[in-house]
This record gives sequence, C-alpha cells and structure tokens, in this order.
Amino acid sequence: MNLVDKAKNLVVDKLAGIKKPEADITDVDLKDVGSDGITYLAKISVSNPYSVTIPICDIKYSLKSADRVIASGQVPDPGSLKGGENTMLEVAIRVAHSVLASLIKDIGADWDIDYFLEIGLVVDLPVFGNITIPLNQKGEMKIPTFSDMFK
Repeated sequence: MNLVDKAKNLVVDKLAGIKKPEADITDVDLKDVGSDGITYLAKISVSNPYSVTIPICDIKYSLKSADRVIASGQVPDPGSLKGGENTMLEVAIRVAHSVLASLIKDIGADWDIDYFLEIGLVVDLPVFGNITIPLNQKGEMKIPTFSDMFK
C-alpha cells in the first residue's frame, strides 16, 4: 500500500466516525394550485449535533411518479442549521398541469398518485467541507379536484 492509499484510508476512517446532521422528510402536502401548475410542500426536520451554526449550501430534489421524473430542481442558499437544535426546512416543488395530465392513468378514484421523492441536503461541515445528506420518501399525493381549484 503506497502513501496516497494510506492517506485516503485515514480520511475515510475519520469521516466515518464524525457526527453528521440527521434529517427526515416529515410531510409532503399540497400547498397551492395555480394557473401554471400545482405546488407541493415537502417539510424536512434536520438536527444539528454541533454547537455551531452549519450553512446549508443547497437542497436538490427529484419527484418521481410512474417511474419518471415529474419535477426536479434545487433551492440555492436555503439558510443554515442552528447549533444544537432542530431546524424545519420547506421545499416547494412545482409540478406543471401538463405533467399531471400525462399521469391520468395512475390517478385513482380518490384523486391521488404514488410518488417517490429524493432530496439531497448539502451542508458545509467545518474542516470536512460539503457533504450531502440523502433523503427519500414514498407515498401518495393528493391531486386537487376541479372544485379545489376555485376555493
């Protein structure tokens, strides 16, 4: 084993032992119905094990239904995680009406679709740099009915 390989192994061992922020998707719900699409809101609870504030670099997301991406994007510079606390983050996910119309066969009598949401929360840990906390959730989302659009 050469010196470079030994250095790589040392860094990997050190990274494996560090505490990292932990996150969970707590809710995905309908937020708004507009003329150009529907906005869903994903809520993320993040705990910061450190006593110092950690900046969030960005949040990347991908929403899939029927094995295809129906929305994706990123939230640049969404703030920071307060030291030693839980922080609630909100990610607005916009889905165009045309995309939902193409999923009509998956919509049941109860007006919902199966979804798979992937979120990458990129935080800047001091000394170690940027790390991505991967999150995902499967579930069913409500599609607004015609009457919901005029409330």
